[in-house]
Amino acid sequence: MTSQTTVYVARKILTMNPRQPEATHVAVRDGRILAVGDRARMAAWGEHRVDERYADAVLMPGLVEGHSHLTAGGLAAFTYVGYHARPAPDGGQWAGCRDFAAVAERLRKADEALRQSGAAEDAPLLAWGFDPIFFGTERMTTEHLDPVSRRRPVVVLHASHHLMNVNTPALAAAGIDADSEIEGVARFPDGRPNGELQEFAAMFPVLKLVGNGFRAAGTSEQGLRLFGQLARRAGVTTATDLGNDPSDEGLATLVRVTGEDDYPLRLVTGSMSLTHGRTMQAQAELVRGRMALNHERLRFGIVKVFADGSIQGFSARLRWPGYFNGAPNGIWNLQPALLRETILHHHAQGLQMHIHTNGDEATEVTLDALEEALSRQPRPDHRHTLQHCQMADAAQYRRMARLGVCANLFVNHVYYWGEAHARLTMGPDRAERLDACRTALDHGVPLALHSDAPITPLGPLFSAWCAVNRLTSEGRVLGAAERIGVPEALRAITLGAAWTLKLDDRIGSIEVGKQADFCVLGEDPLAVDPVALKDLPVLGTVLAGRPTA
Repeated sequence: MTSQTTVYVARKILTMNPRQPEATHVAVRDGRILAVGDRARMAAWGEHRVDERYADAVLMPGLVEGHSHLTAGGLAAFTYVGYHARPAPDGGQWAGCRDFAAVAERLRKADEALRQSGAAEDAPLLAWGFDPIFFGTERMTTEHLDPVSRRRPVVVLHASHHLMNVNTPALAAAGIDADSEIEGVARFPDGRPNGELQEFAAMFPVLKLVGNGFRAAGTSEQGLRLFGQLARRAGVTTATDLGNDPSDEGLATLVRVTGEDDYPLRLVTGSMSLTHGRTMQAQAELVRGRMALNHERLRFGIVKVFADGSIQGFSARLRWPGYFNGAPNGIWNLQPALLRETILHHHAQGLQMHIHTNGDEATEVTLDALEEALSRQPRPDHRHTLQHCQMADAAQYRRMARLGVCANLFVNHVYYWGEAHARLTMGPDRAERLDACRTALDHGVPLALHSDAPITPLGPLFSAWCAVNRLTSEGRVLGAAERIGVPEALRAITLGAAWTLKLDDRIGSIEVGKQADFCVLGEDPLAVDPVALKDLPVLGTVLAGRPTA
């Protein structure tokens, strides 16, 4: 029996196919694109059903979020204490906390809610989104958090997820004291830990104490469903969970939920490198084993490698002249020798790496290792991707192009932290090249843009807006020479991101044979004022030819 063909009609279809950039009709059969063009072209395929629900809308390929984390859904279970207001998964909005007093008050209310719920007195209070760079030179310490609770552990994850603050009960329960020799444990002048923990080695004892609740919540059934809602509202049909190592239970839930017919999203997940004491070989075998679980809406196969930390957390690694405010250089999550060894190993194993590099020193060391790996074992079309890569300069982009390395830029930084980078971290000169999209494209580097949700809200159109306009939160243009055009930005959140995931043969454009994944917009992004790009109404998504709920 011949499968039914459905033809969707739209005011305009933006295909992202340069050989056929626009259309008005798209035919779908068996979840894939059968034909693109006008009504006559549809008729050539015989009997079909016409669906005009999008007749007044604009269709484009489903948006691709090339760097995000399932914790964006799971964090809804915990208290938000970030500086900026942000959308909640249920369609509402969480208010921002604009000073330490507001943060403390919200934590006190969360503590009261825990007590009212009957939770044990030592049950941890988990919060997230805090970002001290907006509060001047003062840093949060146990002196701020101990008044919230002197019994239960209070754990506040920073917006970057590279630092956290905890109270004295949390330090005690995690075994962190004045004698602890762990890099990244900040201290009072007398040597006592002050509650700020920088990077993963310092945070690990606390994360172990609370069962890594932040990350585990992302692979819970509720977290997965909330993440799907966030993606659908943002027009996203393919997203990543870039850097996760779920428990056996979390893995089973991930496979089951994404396999449901009505789950509104395709998910690409990257396994963390060197976690839980595994050897590099064991890690490679783990990734290959998980690839056997791949199905149409779930794909394993990427290895996530961490080089440095967060620029706004002063834990990224910067080249000379270092941090503008004189802060000491950051923290290597993998020391350069181990980073090199990790890159050489995974490249030789034939695996694709997505490598976190924020500071330009981390980018340089990573490119050195990639160049060595490729000279030892050439691999055409490897598509290793530098993630964030915020401070790369023109010379580094030239190297990326020569080595076939992709860049997935965290361009949302321009809006959220651009002013802070100009004043505190990079200084006014280097901040101009923050997330240098124009330079990347001019040198032929494959480009994607991302939100790193939950670090910033999931929303590729906002990322595209940042790349096109480069407006900071204070409304000034930062790095005008690095602006790109709307068509280039739209490509970066569709085909560009698909390329970095090695899925450009399946998604990212509306072409015959590809998955019938569409983003439905109320306005034409090529016709509106570029400043309005982030405000385009997303009316829904279509996944595998079926409108999502």
